[in-house]
Amino acid sequence: MSDDPERITILAHEFTAAALEFHRGRMAERGYRMEGSITPRTFKMIEGLNAPTDLFDGAPLFAVTFVKRDESDR
Repeated sequence: MSDDPERITILAHEFTAAALEFHRGRMAERGYRMEGSITPRTFKMIEGLNAPTDLFDGAPLFAVTFVKRDESDR
């Protein structure tokens, strides 16, 4: 059994950097496929019962998630 995580999410300031990570990081060779699309998102953190606060100063970042392929994906 591999110690690799089931999902890896990459955040980038530019779309191109996020898109190129599939090739640069050799994600296919490592057994991952891209899940969904690369989209700009903002991120927030909730601590206890407090209101969410902005992460990364509220700046949108491009996010791409890679998920481990299972046998049916091969």
